[in-house]
Amino acid sequence: MSNTQTETTQLNGVNVGALLDAREALEAAPQAADFTFRATSEWIDGVHTRTEMNGFFGLGEEQTRSQTFTTETDHPEVFAAPDAAPTPVEMVLSGLAGCLTAGIATVAENRGIKLRSVKATLEGEMNLHGILGIDSDVRNGFSAVRVNYEIDAEASKDDIAALVAQSQKRSAVFDMMTNPTNVFVTVK
Repeated sequence: MSNTQTETTQLNGVNVGALLDAREALEAAPQAADFTFRATSEWIDGVHTRTEMNGFFGLGEEQTRSQTFTTETDHPEVFAAPDAAPTPVEMVLSGLAGCLTAGIATVAENRGIKLRSVKATLEGEMNLHGILGIDSDVRNGFSAVRVNYEIDAEASKDDIAALVAQSQKRSAVFDMMTNPTNVFVTVK
């Protein structure tokens, strides 16, 4: 199926034909599937930070996007901060919501299911005793994350549940949050 043909028959705005073509190409050239994404962060003041994302390595070479994306993080006033941006942990929840929801749209498109609306509500539970050094037995990060979807689609409840399950199975952010990831920190 050509990309043009796929684009005209899209139910949810996802070009599944292009994704399937990419999958086939990467199966033939496995080394091209190795990607390195980058973010460059700069401290502004207090606990306020600005991060930029543009270039990455993939498909065997350096890639540059058509624009640089910028996010900022800060902390709320209850943490004696100016509340100029979301907290870093809220950005993690945002990343998880975006990845899972994109997966739902993609899987729905691939299965011929028309989505009318998809809304996710995420909650991350954490106890500040870990971060503040009050109790070393309390982890610094989330103790639990809850994702609640409200999905209206031209599909049965079982088909919708299968969309969400497949999205979890293929989500990079879900994988990063549910499996250990090696993180190496250096100082130059």
